[in-house]
This record gives sequence, structure tokens and C-alpha cells, in this order.
Amino acid sequence: MPRFFIRRSQIYNDTVLLCGDDAHHIARSLRMAVGDKITVCDMQGNEYDCAITEFNENKEVRAKIESIKSPENEPPVRIRLFQALPKGDKLDTVIQKAVECGASEIIPFESERCVVRMKPEAEQRKTERRKRIAEEAAKQCGRSLLPEVRETVDFARMLDMIKNDGLCLFCYEGDGTEPLGKVLARESERLLGEEGSSISVIIGSEGGFSLAEAERIKNAGAVPVGLGKRILRTETASGFILACLVYACELQ
Repeated sequence: MPRFFIRRSQIYNDTVLLCGDDAHHIARSLRMAVGDKITVCDMQGNEYDCAITEFNENKEVRAKIESIKSPENEPPVRIRLFQALPKGDKLDTVIQKAVECGASEIIPFESERCVVRMKPEAEQRKTERRKRIAEEAAKQCGRSLLPEVRETVDFARMLDMIKNDGLCLFCYEGDGTEPLGKVLARESERLLGEEGSSISVIIGSEGGFSLAEAERIKNAGAVPVGLGKRILRTETASGFILACLVYACELQ
């Protein structure tokens, strides 16, 4: 069933009003008709199964709510992905797979070895495009909540953002790391017992991190973890660790 994300303000008693791109997609791309079924999510974890009742002259779609449910398809802990800017369109893939694997928030950031650099004049446009990628992925994989994609931040801002998280995992190929499985076995039960707890994950670009950056990340409280005996590409590492995190937490 087609899935759409809406604001609570679009719900009026037992009716949902869809407009803009969503209404256009329903009418023109999907070519749906009165009586066809859709699912809408209100950004607060509730899903509404609806039947289309009207296509009005304002290019809006109205649908009647037939049932409401609160599915448990979101990870039991909030996960934030901090991804250093990779080359080309790799960030698109990272965002798509991160959403599918359960990330709640995705924050791109700059590091010393990033080839790509943030361009302030283009940042808003790029962020809006990335948000659309996240929304399409959330619809496809059946998420109830729409993950947030933030604008690119600098390295210092990234360090500041991780300080209050319950656990921050620093994916690192250098010395002094702990195996990911060992850290999860030690920390997952504690995190699930803390209401509102969150996990942050830091992943570098193709060139990784300089020694100075690695020390700053560790000093900010991040736990350096290894992802196995092989070095993963940056676009592979995020999906791998997020899948491991969600699986470990959902086993508890």
C-alpha cells in the first residue's frame, strides 16, 4: 500500500488532507482513484490506513481514516549517523541504506581528508535533495518515522554534537579499537534501560581520519571500534554497523 508522511495538522477528525507533491504523486504518478487505499504516517509513530474520498479542484486529495495503529517497526534506541563527506554520489547511497537499516538522523560532516567540501551557497539545495532520498527510502522500507537529514557541519561541531549521547561508536581502522560485538554485548542492555537514550556512529570518508582527528574524537568520549578483519568502503561501513546495532538491540 502506498505510504506517505504527513504533519498532524493535516488530520481533521477522521479525514486526512494531502497536497503538493504527495497529491500529485497519488493522482498523476500512481493514477489512484476514489476508494483506493493508502497509508499515512504522522511523524509520531502512528499509521493511518485510509481510503481516498475526493480529488478536489485545489489539486488536493482527501482520504478517510479507516484504522489507526502504532506498529513497532522502529529501532528500540535512537541512532544518529555522522558521515564524513564521501566522493561523488556515495552519500546518496549512504543515506538510503542508513534509513533502511534504522537510522533516526543523518549528519554529514567535513574532515581533513574529505575530497568533497561543503559549499554554503549550495548546501540548502543539496540538503533538500538528501531529505527526499531519505523520505523515499523510508516509504519503501515501511518506516513509521521519517529520519532527519541535517545540513553538513564542520568537524568541531560534530564533536560538540556527540557529547551528550549515551554511546558514541567511532569506526576506526587504526590501533586501540575494540571489536564491535564486544562493545554491543557490554552496552546494549544498559542503553535499552535508559529512556530516551541514543547511539551515535562516526564514519570517515575514503581517506579515513588523521591521527590528530582520531585523538580528538576519542577525547570527546567516542569508543573506537573495529568492524572486522577487512577494511570496508565508507559506503559499506554505515549499513554494516547500523544493521549490527539494530539487530543487537532488538535481540534484548
